[in-house]
Amino acid sequence: MTNVAGLPLPAQAGTSLPSFYENALDSLELDDPVLLGLLNDELGRQRETLALVASCSPVSPAALLAEGSIFANVTAEGYPGRRFHAGCVNVDKVERLAVDRAKHAFRARYANVQPHSASTANQVVMNALLSPGDPILGMDLDAGGHLSHGAPVNVSGRVFVARGYGLAPDGLIDYDEVRAKALEHRPRLIIAGTTAYPRTIDWAAFRAIADEVGAYLLADITHIAGLVVAGLHPSPIEHAHVVTTCTHKQLYGPRGGLILLGESATTTLPDGRTLEQAMQGGLFPLMQGAPVVNSIAAKAYALGAVDTPRFADTMARVRSLAAALADQLMRRGVRVISEGTDNHIVVADVLSSFGITGVNAEKALEECDILVNKNRIVGDVHPANVASGVRFGSNSMAARGLDAEDVAEIAEVVVDVLTAAESASARVHTLDPQVRAHARKRIGAICGRRPLAGY
Repeated sequence: MTNVAGLPLPAQAGTSLPSFYENALDSLELDDPVLLGLLNDELGRQRETLALVASCSPVSPAALLAEGSIFANVTAEGYPGRRFHAGCVNVDKVERLAVDRAKHAFRARYANVQPHSASTANQVVMNALLSPGDPILGMDLDAGGHLSHGAPVNVSGRVFVARGYGLAPDGLIDYDEVRAKALEHRPRLIIAGTTAYPRTIDWAAFRAIADEVGAYLLADITHIAGLVVAGLHPSPIEHAHVVTTCTHKQLYGPRGGLILLGESATTTLPDGRTLEQAMQGGLFPLMQGAPVVNSIAAKAYALGAVDTPRFADTMARVRSLAAALADQLMRRGVRVISEGTDNHIVVADVLSSFGITGVNAEKALEECDILVNKNRIVGDVHPANVASGVRFGSNSMAARGLDAEDVAEIAEVVVDVLTAAESASARVHTLDPQVRAHARKRIGAICGRRPLAGY
């Protein structure tokens, strides 16, 4: 057998990971060149475009390698030491490693690394603690909440009676309104967490409200997990009954979820179980079967990487770049929700700033190799698939090592593009070819001098 270059493979090929992956690449090239071509195309796209989607970040190459590992061959229903299948000796070690690293990173007493996603983790919490038809209270989608926090189109809003709280006119959470809604509806679970909220969350205020109405408090830190680990956003671990997060947005790991508990782990529930026992059984066997063990291996790598000075530096850059972007946009006359940011999210009202919808702003910027997502804002008159705003995020900018000068140039390009697109209606999108060409040239130069490490 020969490798990609036509040279003979070593006699002991397949006995080490490098040769294993080299053989795999050979097989892909020979057996499915179409798929290989698509993979190459996507690698090129990611190198040459500036991803400012807040829910995305480039997974570290080592985590990608771990996720594509031979652990995918193992079925491992259950937990370490209590599997329902043989052959799990190394899987058990990897899962224990991931659990230990998650507990260390978040200063938790309990961690479950098996959830397939943060949405799955949220469903585990709800179904382990509640009964169908129980009331829950989460942030409205328009205010920056998530589908899994009780949206009508989501299972969380169909199984449970979901109510929502919003934002004050200044774009901040109105804790008095949250308390009033909680006293009115008496939820059994309050969800504190967002997908498009740019400011710091007061976990203690949420816990006080939850205690007043006798509710559990779930803190979903999916969008701020890295900042929490780095100490740049307050941690909810000692305030919330349960904390959930994903591992790909700010931890630069694989797509997957975590469930975390602090001192609440030993809390005894009405049925006699501890909260830790409820989370264990609530995931398996209640909500999931076999975990994705190769993803757990990648989670272990990502959770280990957060305990480094390099990660702390990246998180500091995440926050400073987002603040710089908000400032630069506002300087250019763009209305930024809450007039700034404390995390990685910047939400801009493009309808009032440029006279275009969020979807058309997204399309115009994508044509210029800048990736954002349309996003509803408070009082939005457009549906979610149109929206009046866009959401920017700084996770990928930080991973590229951008600085304040880069951000100023990006803001200038964004405003130039959206100004040129301002004549587009809600149904029609147009962009001057010269504007597009100039913008792509500038963004290409930024991506060229600030490449994604390892890509």
